[in-house]
Amino acid sequence: MISSSSTESSPLVRIRSLLPGLARAEQRVAHVVLEDPAGVSRRSITEVADAAGTSETTVTRFCKAVGVSGYPELRIALAADTARAAARSDRDLDRDLGGEIGPSDDLRQIVGKVAFADTRAVEETAEQLDMASLERVVHAIAGAGRVDVYGVGASAFVALDLQQKLHRIGRVCFAWSDTHIMLTSAAVLRRGDVAVGISHTGATTDTVEALREARERGATTVALTNFPRSPITEVADHVLTTAARETTFRSGATASRIAQLTVIDCVFIGVAQRHMDSALAALDTTYSAVGSHRLEVRQDGRRRPKEGNE
Repeated sequence: MISSSSTESSPLVRIRSLLPGLARAEQRVAHVVLEDPAGVSRRSITEVADAAGTSETTVTRFCKAVGVSGYPELRIALAADTARAAARSDRDLDRDLGGEIGPSDDLRQIVGKVAFADTRAVEETAEQLDMASLERVVHAIAGAGRVDVYGVGASAFVALDLQQKLHRIGRVCFAWSDTHIMLTSAAVLRRGDVAVGISHTGATTDTVEALREARERGATTVALTNFPRSPITEVADHVLTTAARETTFRSGATASRIAQLTVIDCVFIGVAQRHMDSALAALDTTYSAVGSHRLEVRQDGRRRPKEGNE
């Protein structure tokens, strides 16, 4: 079931996130919509069904699968989204920033497209983030005796970021990326603890297994993924989603990490706010602890250790 907050987000963001879980015929409809949303907003259901090589009934099923009541509502949503996209494009110097990276693109175009993808990942993630789910996750972590964070590959860096942030405000948190350590750590969790699994695809076996083990031990489980119907959500009590697109050369891989870090920042600040006095004191203490390891830059540009480390 799609939450009320997600139905208010861009229909294209929602369709991309649900694409892997759709039936094959419905996926063909999804590709037709994603390739030309403006065109679909002006076409009849029969034309869309023909373009996807399927039936009008399948198009209707697709609409319901992505959270709209029928094809007329989908057309309205696509038309509104197209208008918003056009308004954004009017502010862009290069109308092709949202396109794929091609073999003839120069470095300036590549930088522009990567930056555009990263920016849109943050904006679209914020637009579709379920506030009720975020509130429940913040509440669970703020009251947890211990937090385990699981992630492999690039998601491991995001897991480490959450660990570092929570440690700075005095919360007990561990980030794990090795499968055996994830499982053994999850096995000793208990009720009152929280386990967070981070996976862009939501189908990383190592992370899913660790989250399942944590849940079986009574811990509250949280999934952070780009796809709300992926396997990891089946073992999660709470699901937070990102909205990042994968593009040529996986330039979207950076966008997916930035989208995940955006959600992590929201979670961290929410938890810190629940423990405002102790969090601020801990931040001051940890800042001071590493202060002597920073170099002081003088007005003449030369660097020297700060006093106390000389």
